[in-house]
Amino acid sequence: MNRYLVAAAAGILGGVVLSTQVAAPLLAQEQDANQSVYEQLDLFGDVFERIRSQYVTEVEPRQLIEAAINGMLNSLDPHSSYLPPDDYEDMRVQTRGAFGGLGIEITQQDGYVRVITPIDDTPAAAAGVQPGDVLTHVDGVSLLGLTLPEAVDLMRGPVGSEIVVTILREGVAEPFDLSIIRDTIRIQAVRGRVEGNIVVLRVSTFNEQTYDNLESELREGIDQIGGIDNLQGVVLDLRNNPGGLLVQAIRVSDAFLETGEIVSTRGRDGSDGERHNATPGDLIDGRPMVVLINGGSASASEIVAGALQDHRRAVVVGERSFGKGSVQSLIPLRGDGAMRLTTALYYTPSGRSIQALGVAPDIVAHQPPVADTAAAAPEDDTPRPPRSESSLRGAFQNGTITDDERRQMEEEERAAEEVSRLRSEDYQLAYALDILRGLSVMNGQ
Repeated sequence: MNRYLVAAAAGILGGVVLSTQVAAPLLAQEQDANQSVYEQLDLFGDVFERIRSQYVTEVEPRQLIEAAINGMLNSLDPHSSYLPPDDYEDMRVQTRGAFGGLGIEITQQDGYVRVITPIDDTPAAAAGVQPGDVLTHVDGVSLLGLTLPEAVDLMRGPVGSEIVVTILREGVAEPFDLSIIRDTIRIQAVRGRVEGNIVVLRVSTFNEQTYDNLESELREGIDQIGGIDNLQGVVLDLRNNPGGLLVQAIRVSDAFLETGEIVSTRGRDGSDGERHNATPGDLIDGRPMVVLINGGSASASEIVAGALQDHRRAVVVGERSFGKGSVQSLIPLRGDGAMRLTTALYYTPSGRSIQALGVAPDIVAHQPPVADTAAAAPEDDTPRPPRSESSLRGAFQNGTITDDERRQMEEEERAAEEVSRLRSEDYQLAYALDILRGLSVMNGQ
């Protein structure tokens, strides 16, 4: 009996020794890490007090603290930042669809302020700002070295006032100035139009109005062509759409999907991930779709394009998208400010991350640069009638077609001429319409 007690005691003692041998180093590492954090915070406090007491001019402590917080967040990635109370309120106003400014979506790369895209029908778009432009100066003040909120502050001003931005553009040898008049930006999230029997939906942003606008514009377009039975397809134009609200991207994708995953998000901890699935119902009953994207299509636009592409619900046409595949959480802070923090990456239904890669189109179609055709036009630009068999004197005329068939041929010819005209105005959109017409023919519609 004593032998068993001794053996048990030895086992317990050995287990205690083993536990302390494993746990002690881990506890020591955690204590060292905590000690290091406390030392760094003490260092921050020392620097803060030195600046407050010894800097050449008196500094507002609140500004120092906000700058330190913003510096922490900006060091993480281009999209994490601190929003002071005024900026936080401005951001909430923007998602509601009306605000004052230039009408551009910008980001920061390597210290430079780069344009993601100008927003449709805004002063920046009217002045000729393009996706990819680098803004170097505002009213002669350099933006290099400023934080993104500081650069935005320089661009703010009263509605109706002038601002001069200096732009560095790829393919242009020297920087140049653009004069822009600030205005109130009212964004209509979706605009619809009809081309033949195809409805074109131009989605310029994903704000609180996007899905409702899209549903309304789509319904109006379908009514215009005489009902859904006459609908050949839909073009969803997401070019130069900088993104916006995730929930709106999910609703727009769901509008054309019957089932399956739309998007998933994954954070640092795998258990924090979320999956968003489609619900039954397709607003166009499975009619063909083309999605148009380019380098200005970012974030929520890429969620929609990626979801419809992965489910083979739409053909994606255009150019590779921007590649912003991260999710920012807006965290309100005391003092009425907020923190925008990157907390997850999003993934398309096939499991691919778009971060820094973008969505690759199924069919690449580059938009040709707009040529100055007026300068090259000949003096006599009257179109000459086409030369064909029917134009020859004495040619036999085709008497085998009925009047109805002839009218149909003439209508088809007019539609083809309209597409030809559109091709000179917007090559990518014309390309998308051609694809939809081809799919419609193949489907017997």
